[in-house]
Amino acid sequence: MQRWVGARLRAVALPLTTAARSPVRGLSSTADAAPALTTHYKKVDRTGDERWVEIDMERFADETDLLIVGGGPAGLSAAIRFKQMCAEAGVDYRVTVIEKSSTLGGHTLSGAVLEPRALDELLPDWKERGAPLDTPVKTDTMGFLTETMRLPLPVLPGSPVDNHGNYVVRLGNFVSWLGEQAEEMGVDVYSGYGAVELLYHEDGSLKGVATTDVGVAKDGSPKPTFERGMELHAKATLLGEGCRGSLTKELVAQLGLDSESEAQTYGIGLKELWRIAPEKHKPGTVEHTAGWPMDSHTWGGSFLYHLDEPGDTLVSTGYVIGLDYTNPYLNPFLEFQRWKTHPAVCPTFEGGERLSYGARALNEGGLQCIPQLGFSGGALIGCSAGFLNVPKIKGTHTAMKSGMLAAEAAFAAMHALDDDAKEEVVPIEMSSYDKALKESWVWKELYEVRNVRPSAHTPLGMYGMFIYTGVVQWLLKGREPFTLSHGASDHERLRPAADCTPIEYPKPDNEVSFDLLSSVALTGTNHDHDQPAHLTLKDDSVPAARNFAIYDGPEQRFCPAGVYEYIHDDDAAPPRLQINAQNCIHCKTCDIKCPSQNIDWVTPESGGGPAYSGM
Repeated sequence: MQRWVGARLRAVALPLTTAARSPVRGLSSTADAAPALTTHYKKVDRTGDERWVEIDMERFADETDLLIVGGGPAGLSAAIRFKQMCAEAGVDYRVTVIEKSSTLGGHTLSGAVLEPRALDELLPDWKERGAPLDTPVKTDTMGFLTETMRLPLPVLPGSPVDNHGNYVVRLGNFVSWLGEQAEEMGVDVYSGYGAVELLYHEDGSLKGVATTDVGVAKDGSPKPTFERGMELHAKATLLGEGCRGSLTKELVAQLGLDSESEAQTYGIGLKELWRIAPEKHKPGTVEHTAGWPMDSHTWGGSFLYHLDEPGDTLVSTGYVIGLDYTNPYLNPFLEFQRWKTHPAVCPTFEGGERLSYGARALNEGGLQCIPQLGFSGGALIGCSAGFLNVPKIKGTHTAMKSGMLAAEAAFAAMHALDDDAKEEVVPIEMSSYDKALKESWVWKELYEVRNVRPSAHTPLGMYGMFIYTGVVQWLLKGREPFTLSHGASDHERLRPAADCTPIEYPKPDNEVSFDLLSSVALTGTNHDHDQPAHLTLKDDSVPAARNFAIYDGPEQRFCPAGVYEYIHDDDAAPPRLQINAQNCIHCKTCDIKCPSQNIDWVTPESGGGPAYSGM
């Protein structure tokens, strides 16, 4: 990775902010003296703020041919494929990847079992190149948990859960390796550069992005160390930010890319890395369960993957819960901890050592929720668009293939420009990418399983999904003459607290189950505490007046990192929301599940966030 040494830097005079000119609304009169919760410059207009009058707001710009926002599997696969095509055509277009994490893979979290189909296409010699795929799947098991028992479920050959030919991986390590391959091919990879703003040409086409300002204090004032972010302009900008990308969300709304698709539905995946007793370690074993502790109307399930690393006995384990759950008292983190106490699960972890913890939202909507992908000046790739195959519990292979197809579309459009246009930052049209993806195996794969996830929304709940998957999907392979709808958005499904029963969770035993704060400590998360909270609110009064009053403050339960707390300063006054932004592990759950859609996650100072190691 490298610091920025742009070949074509130039100064750009800019206003103090390009954020909307609406002021942040304060709390109700009972808390007028409380400091504003939202002070981030993306949301608060700095024009007229006397603290900024003497500050130089000039921003430098760099130009590239292909800009990729996000150094994950999709973004790096796009970069590699684009450079391969450059080599084949004997040209040297510039490719730039920016990643908000300080290291590639540092914000990556997944199970993960990798299907190597896209990797085989991208780098057929990946074994010779030393790809960290060291654990071929040897054994597949599935089970249904009751409160006290585990009932075995069949793993049918050729079914979505059949992992024959796949590999258990630590995805962060795989991403780091992909980055090395990209750099060897001449890709400029810049870690620690987060994109905070979209830039447009006068005709509305995408021009590029701007990176975060550095040195802004928590109250929104400039520090002595203030540095303006920089602009990156490109002929095509591929957004590969991952699930619920902040810029992707803005762009989809700005361009209306979701006008013909359903609203995305999501899950939250929580994960731990353990070192277990040698006699319990079974390298290459993949275990999944459904059922307890979820009820029949709440989507959820577990994974337990035994890695094969020399001299070690590591397992990756976790729990995924659909964010379309209805009870505001449900706590995903505590459900994960409770799952580990099941008599069929607990023995694996007894006597072991927990090494890491993390969480991340994931797209579960599938085919029905894929928006328009290509547009003038760019495209959406990977989990920014949502290519997870839910019954397979895999999305890395589809994300990689989407990046490769976007790269091919970008190269074809760029290479067709005349010589003069190739020297300028002119937006290229990326609509051919949509067509290519719909003709690819990605679309065929997602089409076949399109009805699995929404089948859980019938009155039978998860049992309806089991019946559909085991009968209809197995027999017809997606040929059924109908497509089910996901229905309401995740945040709309949350019911008022008065209509729900509080959930009692057992106390952690600190051997197999643990408390939240000690878990967050294992993420390596770090943000400068003296910066504006990147968990911004559209209205500072909504948390107390609506989220707490109606839903009993679900933020303090659905966040897997303890970011949100309701503080009672006075028994007679309503509680106030406290945002512990330095705890944030960038999972995006709050942006998705807030019942008022009042939380807007924006990019913090570059380099901040979790510091996952091979998660």
